[in-house]
Order: sequence, then structure tokens, then C-alpha cells
Amino acid sequence: MFLLSQKPSIADHYLAELRDVDIQKDRMKFRRNIERVGELLAYEISKTLTYRTVSVKTPLGDAPSRSLLQPVVLATILRAGLPLHQGFLNVFDQADNAFIGAYRGHNIGSDEEFQVEMDYITSPDLTGKTLILIDPMLATGSSLEKTYHALLRFGIPAQTHIAAVIGCPEGVNYLQKRIPQCRLWLGAIDQKLNEQFYIVPGLGDAGDLSYGPK
Repeated sequence: MFLLSQKPSIADHYLAELRDVDIQKDRMKFRRNIERVGELLAYEISKTLTYRTVSVKTPLGDAPSRSLLQPVVLATILRAGLPLHQGFLNVFDQADNAFIGAYRGHNIGSDEEFQVEMDYITSPDLTGKTLILIDPMLATGSSLEKTYHALLRFGIPAQTHIAAVIGCPEGVNYLQKRIPQCRLWLGAIDQKLNEQFYIVPGLGDAGDLSYGPK
């Protein structure tokens, strides 16, 4: 697992602004900071990918260079994931894209469990590609796990990365047990989940802060 907050960087400044209740009132600023964190996470993931050597013709000769070996597919859970998705797309600008409509449904059995509903999914062929699954908040991990398995109907990727702005120990542990083949990339890890399955201290509802109340 990788954490942007493990070492001091400009990412800490973006995360601080994302959490600030006064700065959050500026939706454009909030979306842009999410996008910036996405750009930083995408860059870090890019360091682990496989490249092939190519020769690029310049006006003055040929230059040895590198290009990605495997195509990248960016998969995002709507609607909260859109600003983070844009940050990744700014870096992987030739990537194909997948979109998933997933949300929290009714509680099942007790207040400690809820059903993840999924009513929309579209994706290109994933066979042999690098899949990056994007969601700003890694809370319980249930939505991300269900999304990952739903995407496998479109093919088995060569590798899968899961990226979020903020996570919590419960969500990290859940995903590491359920889909250990996926590598996790986070901006920061917070203390815990509360009774409503929100991350504490977190930043609130990323979708509402980006686009307004539902």
C-alpha cells in the first residue's frame, strides 16, 4: 500500500484544504483539490508500470524513449469519483474509461451492515490491461470490491490498482483480505468509521461537496 501523506509534500496542503469546512464552501476549489490529488496518485502509480523502449524521431535525429507497454483503463464510481477521475485522466490522457453507478442501499440485518446497489456499468475490454479503480473515499470497501468483481465480466486485467483520496483501517483491511491482488494507493488513512459508515475525521460527503446535495 502507498500513502501520499507518508512523506511531507504539496499533497498535505491539498488534503488540508479538502478537509477545511470553510474552504469546502467553494465547490470549484474542492473539485480541483481532488483532481490534484488524483494527478499525484496517478504519477506515483506510473512509476510502477511496465514500459517498452521506443525510438522517437525529432527534428534533429532519433531519441530513445519509453512508452507504456499495457493500455490503461480508468474505472470510476459515479458521481463522487468524477473529479478524482479527471486528475488521473490528466496524467493517463490516452486511457480508456469505465463508469459504474454504485451506491449505499438499505441496511441488511443490523445497523452495522448495508447493501451496495449497482444499477449501471460500462467498460471497454479489460483483458491484459492495467485497471485503475478510482473512488475518493475508501470507507467500508464494499462498493470497491463489488465494482471490481463486476468489471471482471469485461475481461481479466493484467494488474489492478485501487486509488482513493482518504481511507480508513476498516476499508483497507477489508480490501486486502477480499482482493489481495489489487494494490492500494491512498492520499491518507484516517482514524475509523463511525456508526453511519463515514470516515472520521474524513472530509464529509465528497459527492455532495463536489456537486451539491442529492
